[in-house]
Amino acid sequence: MSGFIGPELVEQIRQASDIVEVITSYIPLKRAGVSFKARCPFHNEKTPSFHVNPQRQTFHCFGCHKGGDVFTFVREYENLSFYEAAERLADRAKIAIEVVQDPKASEKAEAKKILLKIHEELAHRWHTLLLNDAQGLPGRDYLKSRGVTEEAIKRFQLGYAPLSWDDTLRWSRSRKYDPDLIEKAGLIVRKQEGKDFYDRFRGRLMFPIHDPQGRAIGFSGRVVEGDEKGAKYVNSPETLLFRKSEVIYGLDKAKRAILDAKSAIVCEGQLDLIACHMSGVENVVAPQGTALTKRHAQIVKRYADEIVLCFDSDQAGTNAALRSMDDLIESGLNLRVASVPAPHDPDSYIRELGADSFRQLVDKAEGFFDFLLQNLRKAHPSGTDKDRMAIVHEMGKAVTKTGHAVMIDTYAQKTAHLLNVDVDSIRAEFKQSRRSQPEPSAFDDGPPIEDIDIPEEPVEPLPECPVQEYWLMKLVLTEEEEEPLEWLFEHLDLQWIRHPVVREVLIASLDAHAEHKKPDTGTILTQCRRAGADRFITEAVTEARAIPSRDRQYEELVRRLRDKYIDHEILMKKNLLSSEGLSDDDQMEITRVLMDLRRLKTEPLGPIADS
Repeated sequence: MSGFIGPELVEQIRQASDIVEVITSYIPLKRAGVSFKARCPFHNEKTPSFHVNPQRQTFHCFGCHKGGDVFTFVREYENLSFYEAAERLADRAKIAIEVVQDPKASEKAEAKKILLKIHEELAHRWHTLLLNDAQGLPGRDYLKSRGVTEEAIKRFQLGYAPLSWDDTLRWSRSRKYDPDLIEKAGLIVRKQEGKDFYDRFRGRLMFPIHDPQGRAIGFSGRVVEGDEKGAKYVNSPETLLFRKSEVIYGLDKAKRAILDAKSAIVCEGQLDLIACHMSGVENVVAPQGTALTKRHAQIVKRYADEIVLCFDSDQAGTNAALRSMDDLIESGLNLRVASVPAPHDPDSYIRELGADSFRQLVDKAEGFFDFLLQNLRKAHPSGTDKDRMAIVHEMGKAVTKTGHAVMIDTYAQKTAHLLNVDVDSIRAEFKQSRRSQPEPSAFDDGPPIEDIDIPEEPVEPLPECPVQEYWLMKLVLTEEEEEPLEWLFEHLDLQWIRHPVVREVLIASLDAHAEHKKPDTGTILTQCRRAGADRFITEAVTEARAIPSRDRQYEELVRRLRDKYIDHEILMKKNLLSSEGLSDDDQMEITRVLMDLRRLKTEPLGPIADS
């Protein structure tokens, strides 16, 4: 979801989000004088260089140089947009965010809030029933047979829906929930005749499905008792909370491990995922009863550079990998395939051979196109011209979708070697495959607007900062008294400042002073959205070097900045004066300006105490 949050609401969220409390909910902090320290969560280090300043509500790492405010930390740690980070912090602080553009936003937000509450309560009820109630015995027996421990049950909040047609319906009525709302949540189903309902989930082991924030938004139920002729798994239908094409099971628990590994392992089922996590392999997720979609790939790409598909080695597992092919290729993610040898799935493989063997299996996973080429050979084994052309056609159609010239040529060579033909002929066929790819229709609307990733415009790196400008910014950001800022307000000309971030900081600080407010680093960070500004600013305020004689520093820095600017202007005017074609009037005007500049350079700025 994307949207716009006004500055007043951003400030309200900031004031309600103490940076020490927020960061402590992610990593342990240790007090060090007036600030806090930790090992940086953004890079590997042995000695803590990550500092959190509670007075200025900022963080900065002197190792990797990441820095910013509470919004920056959540955005970087969770790999979110600014809006998503603000939404998460607002939710933590119980501050409502309404998207003004949507006239029904308030009504929609309230409905989502109630549905989240219902899912949370029902997940808790089913979980308690599985752990403690006699009705949950079939679920406990099944999990015991699969080697699922009580620790795993609690970690993934597994539950059990009793074998009853109206257990959830009766529960919802006891909680005074409108049955129409429970129907919209996908938890009960309306009977074909009459106005009555029956439970969607009956006699099933329940897997709550969580969003990346860890909130229950849907359920998947595996049949354990009752009508085993029905579907083995029943999932929540599409609801206001739950979109199957966007939901990735286990992402809320795996995202940090995926970020660290830069790799996401994708398994087929929930029990496979749970087995991986409980064995210490935590960068594992699972699609929710469907092949991986383009939207799934976009979500995973926030956290990882590659996907390793880890499916069973039977035909169903192969088909599952191949069904994901098109969307994953177009995502730009590196793809590999780890085939679990028969008769195992990841769950049984780990239980029998251990987590280290499973890790080795993943580490040795072959590239997706090697996997595809070998499976095309198995599907077309006869060696006839028809089979050979089928292999070339399918391979060319797949690999050319990457648009990567080196990748295309690599697999042209591998295909030629497999079929024992000249590589140039395969290259020619691959080029033909690329030409035959259908162009997108001009009438194709494409995905919904909110699902499109709009590439950011390229941003220039921050220029080198003159030392005087850096120190002036540091003085202003760490200033405790009003008098120096008042002096600066009267004596500093902002055209003397060349560095774009220093200029923004000084403008924001002097604007705050003009409104009789103390410059606030957190607010300034929000206003300075230029790439790299956050780490540049937080390094200045966090750096431990002492500032001797602050008043004298202000005077000296501003004088040097003024003189440097004047020297530059004098040089420019001299060059202009020596150019040909100037009229007498122009020469006189330039000479007058030069005299004014030289006189300005000799004028004292005046001490801060006298201003």
